[in-house]
Amino acid sequence: MRNHLLLASLLLATTGPAVRAQSLVVINQGTATASVIDARTFAVIGQIDEHQPGHLHAHEVAVSPDGRTAYLPVYGDTGLGIPGADGHELLFVDLPTRRVTGSVDFGHGVRPHLPQVDPATGLVYVTTELDNSVTLINPKTRAIIGSIPTGAANSHMLVLSHDGRFGYTANVKPGSVSVLDLKQRKLLAVIPVTDTVQRIAISADDRLIFTSDNMVPRLAVMDTATRGVREWIALPGLGHGAAATPDGRWLLVAMPALNQVAVIDLTKRQLTRTIAVGKAPQAVLIPPGQKVAYVSCGGAGMVAAVDLGSWKVIRTVATAYGADGMAWAAR
Repeated sequence: MRNHLLLASLLLATTGPAVRAQSLVVINQGTATASVIDARTFAVIGQIDEHQPGHLHAHEVAVSPDGRTAYLPVYGDTGLGIPGADGHELLFVDLPTRRVTGSVDFGHGVRPHLPQVDPATGLVYVTTELDNSVTLINPKTRAIIGSIPTGAANSHMLVLSHDGRFGYTANVKPGSVSVLDLKQRKLLAVIPVTDTVQRIAISADDRLIFTSDNMVPRLAVMDTATRGVREWIALPGLGHGAAATPDGRWLLVAMPALNQVAVIDLTKRQLTRTIAVGKAPQAVLIPPGQKVAYVSCGGAGMVAAVDLGSWKVIRTVATAYGADGMAWAAR
C-alpha cells in the first residue's frame, strides 16, 4: 500500500494540473523493437517495429524536443567489436503512431550508435563508430550536414553539455574520452583513461564527466576544465550506464553482473548504497523535473523505476529481452 501511495504522489507532483503526455521509449535489442511506456500509468501503450532485414537492430534512441519524433540509429546485427553486419542508417519514427516515417542513409556501414539532440537547435548528433566520428543530422531536412572526428576508435557513446557547446565520447577499446567543440565542429582533446571504458555521463553543472573502467570495478571522474582524470571511485562491480540527478548530488551507475545500481554521493565522491533492480541493468535515465530514475534491465526484459527519495524500486514494467537504450518524450 505504501508503494502505491508513493507512486500516486509522485505522479501528481510530476504531472501537475496541466497534464502533459509523458512517455518513456525503450529499445529492445532482442526483438528489434522499442516499447513506449506511459509515465503516468507505467503501462506499455505501444510498440515500434524497426522492420530491418536479417537481425539488424538499434541499440539506442533519442527523442525530439517536442516529443513527437524518435531517432533510432540501426547499429547492425551484433555488438561492439564483434564481426557482423554494419548498420548504415538512422530511422525517424512518429511517436503518436509509432510508425517509421523515413531514414537517413550514411552511405556505407558506420555502426551508428548513440544519438543525442541539442535542445537549443534540434540538431541530432550520432556516434558513427566505424568512421571514428560523430555525425550531425538536420532532422527537418533529414540530411547529414557534417561530422566531427573523435580521434579514436570505438567512439560508442556520447553525452552533450547542457548548453550544447561540447560533446564527449566514450571510446571503448582505446579506453579514452574525446572532447568535441560542437559549434566549431572540431576535436579539442582525447583524454586517456584506462585500457577499456564503458558508457559516459555528465554532471548537472557540466563540470564533471564519468565513465566506468570495463576491466576493474571503478568509476573515472574527469574534470571538463582541465580535461583530465581527477580521481577514481571504487564500485562493487563493473559499471555500465550512469546518470546524475538534476540537483547534482547523486550519480546512479548500473552494474550488470550484480543486477544492481550503485548510488554515488558526488559531494563525498563515494558509494553510499546499492539498489537491487532486474537482471543485467544497462542504462539509467533521469528525466528533467522527475523524482524517479528509470533503469533498463536487458537480461530481465524490463524497466525498473527507482524513487530518488526512498531509493527503492517502486514499479517495474515488462518490455522485451535486451531492454537497453531509453529516451524521454514529453509533449
